Amino acid sequence: MGLPVILHVNYCEQGQTISEMCKKAVGWGYDGIEFRRFRKGEDETPEQYVDSIAKSAEESGLKHVLFGGPGIELTTDDAGAREKAVEEGLAFYKLAASKIDLTVCNIMAGSLRSSDPKAAGSDYHLHGSGAATEAHYEWAAEGFKPLGAQAEELGFKLAFEIHMGYVHDLPDPAMKLIDMIGYKGVGANLDYGNMIYFPKAPSLADTISTLGESLYMVHLKNSLPFAGGRNPVGLGDGIINNREFLKLLKERGFNGPVCVEAPRPGDREWFAQEDLRYIRSVMADLEM
Repeated sequence: MGLPVILHVNYCEQGQTISEMCKKAVGWGYDGIEFRRFRKGEDETPEQYVDSIAKSAEESGLKHVLFGGPGIELTTDDAGAREKAVEEGLAFYKLAASKIDLTVCNIMAGSLRSSDPKAAGSDYHLHGSGAATEAHYEWAAEGFKPLGAQAEELGFKLAFEIHMGYVHDLPDPAMKLIDMIGYKGVGANLDYGNMIYFPKAPSLADTISTLGESLYMVHLKNSLPFAGGRNPVGLGDGIINNREFLKLLKERGFNGPVCVEAPRPGDREWFAQEDLRYIRSVMADLEM
C-alpha cells in the first residue's frame, strides 16, 4: 500500500452532497477526503454533520476521513474567546474520533494581520508570523496543549497547515509553535503552494528538513505567476515541481497522507480527476 491520496473537499463544493462527495471520490480513485470542521450555511448540529460523513464514508468504501478548517482561533487577546474556541475544538475532535477512525487532521491556530493599516493583504510577509508577538505564540501554544493531549489519547495527530496569514505561515515559526506545545500529537502540514507567495520562501528541501519528524501530512497544489498575483493551475502545470516534492518526501521516509487541493474556477470535478491521474503517475514512477 502506498501513501493515501486525499481529495480536499474544495473540489466538491459546487452543490454536491456529502454522499455524492464520498461516492465520487471513491469512484475516481481517491483514498479519502479532507472535510472542513463544519459547513457554513447548513442547519445541522456537529453530531448530524459527523454522522452524515461517517455513514457516507462507510457506504461508499471511503478509507480515510480527515478534517481541516476552520481553525481554532487563538490569536485574539480575549481570553474568554480563546477558552471557548479550545472547548469547541475539544468537543468536535472527541465527537469525530468516536464516529470515525481519525489518523491526522489539518489545523490552524488563528489568523493574524499586521497592525499597520497600510499593509496590503497580499504582503504576506507582513502578516501572520511577520506580525506575531511572543504573546500570540504563547496563546496558541497554551490553547493547543489540551488539544495535543487529547489527540495523543485518542490516537490521531493534528497538523498545522503552513498557510499565509497565520503564525505558522513558514517552517521556522511553525516549528517554534510546535515545540512550545510539546506534544507528539501536534505537527505540521506542509503546503508549499502557500509558501511560494512569500518573497523569500525557503526551498522545498530546506523546508522538509526543518519540519523533520514533525511533518505529518502535505497539501499539494500549483500556480503560475502573473502581474499582480498568481493563477492556480493543475498539479503538473505550475512552477512547483511536485515530482521533486514527492521524491524528497520519500527520501525522508514520510508516511503521511498526500492531500491534493486548490481547484481552479470551472469544472472542479474534472480537475480532481486530472490532478489524481498526475499524482498517481508520479507516485508510480517513484514507487511510492
